[in-house]
Amino acid sequence: MLDTATPPPPPAASPRREAGRPPPALGARLRGDPRPAPTRPDLFTRASDPVPEPDAARLLALVERRAGREPVGRILGHREFWTIDLALNPDTLEPRPDTETLVEAVLKALPDRNAPLRLLDLGTGTGCILLALLAELPNATGLGVDLSPGAVAAATANAARNGLAERARFQTGNWGAGLGERFAVVVSNPPYIPSADIAALDPEVREHDPLRALDGGADGLDAYRIIAAQLPDLLPPGGLAGLEVGQGQAADVTGLLAAAGLEPAGVFRDLGGVERCVLGRRRS
Repeated sequence: MLDTATPPPPPAASPRREAGRPPPALGARLRGDPRPAPTRPDLFTRASDPVPEPDAARLLALVERRAGREPVGRILGHREFWTIDLALNPDTLEPRPDTETLVEAVLKALPDRNAPLRLLDLGTGTGCILLALLAELPNATGLGVDLSPGAVAAATANAARNGLAERARFQTGNWGAGLGERFAVVVSNPPYIPSADIAALDPEVREHDPLRALDGGADGLDAYRIIAAQLPDLLPPGGLAGLEVGQGQAADVTGLLAAAGLEPAGVFRDLGGVERCVLGRRRS
């Protein structure tokens, strides 16, 4: 999830002029070509090589989609995250590097990565957080919960795509309600954009990510209040909770966890210096 909007690109005479000449590597990705992208010398030595008309038309159509502010991941239908590759669909938030901060923080907080841990991912979307953790924790198993059946289908397919289907299960649900099980680790990247800020988000986010995965209510904290209240029933004593947060929300979310009986276990910054992840442990 992104926190702030950036200005749109300056107007151009046409999409072709603005985005008709993507960097070679991007062009190769857009056309789905498995061959290596042309090098800079190739652009000179092969400049006169003919381009087959079907290839040119297909690439132009994809470039025009990108010029219309559709994210490359949506155009390609998949996105790399951590060490895995994830298929996207309209019911899933597109995973972003900021969320890798949560994966890294949780891994650092675990004393034994070979332990047979049980993990829970609330609002799983593509399954990115749970699957990234399972890829690093060879004896762990996990459950991902999402309100959207489409997201559950995507996450289930992504587990198979990354060889993790035997250790990951996904189901529809309302956060952690009614699970009747305790987990060593509970993680979530819930919606945290204040409702009034949605309209100012970049078109890549506002027009292509599902609204339910973005809108966190009036102050952006609605989902955290629900999750924090459920954590005492989901975590055993000493269990770890890790939540991605929006810019400026770390203190409020830490307070919600403390009110639910969790001890602060750290606030972690993303590569941009933003406080992006809050950890808490249930008191023993």
